Amino acid sequence: MIHTVKKGETITSIAIDYRIPVQTLLSVNNLANPNIIFIGQQINIPGLPEPATIPYEIHVSIASRRLTLISQGKILKVYPIAVGKILTLTPIGDYVIVNREPNPGGPFGAMWLSLSKIHYGIHGTNDPSSIGKAVSLGCIRMYNQDVIELASIVPNGTRVIIKPS
Repeated sequence: MIHTVKKGETITSIAIDYRIPVQTLLSVNNLANPNIIFIGQQINIPGLPEPATIPYEIHVSIASRRLTLISQGKILKVYPIAVGKILTLTPIGDYVIVNREPNPGGPFGAMWLSLSKIHYGIHGTNDPSSIGKAVSLGCIRMYNQDVIELASIVPNGTRVIIKPS
């Protein structure tokens, strides 16, 4: 997939967000100097399909605490979620699912779907009473059965759009 460099990003921060080695990014993109990138530059992220080739998209509404699964422009399913609290807000923006881990344990429930922003993901929960609330450290929490269902449908590379409303 192609990542467009945004203000404040570095090769290292991009590598961390996508969970790939810096050296891999440098090599794949034929970059001799990791300190020279510019806003708007396109960086190839190996191992992930281009989101436009995936028939699914996930839209997250922080205000309504809903995650909507869309396929080819049609709503497939709407799930209730929990979002970040005031001091640890869920980040607004466009991301992709970069990897997944079944049964990560602890508060992450039955499945973890990593987003292309380090430390953030869509995951299950060991506290189902938290769903519908703003209580997380910024991640998107789902009922375990819902995140398992979602993970069985969407592949890595799926676009995730998080909006305030």
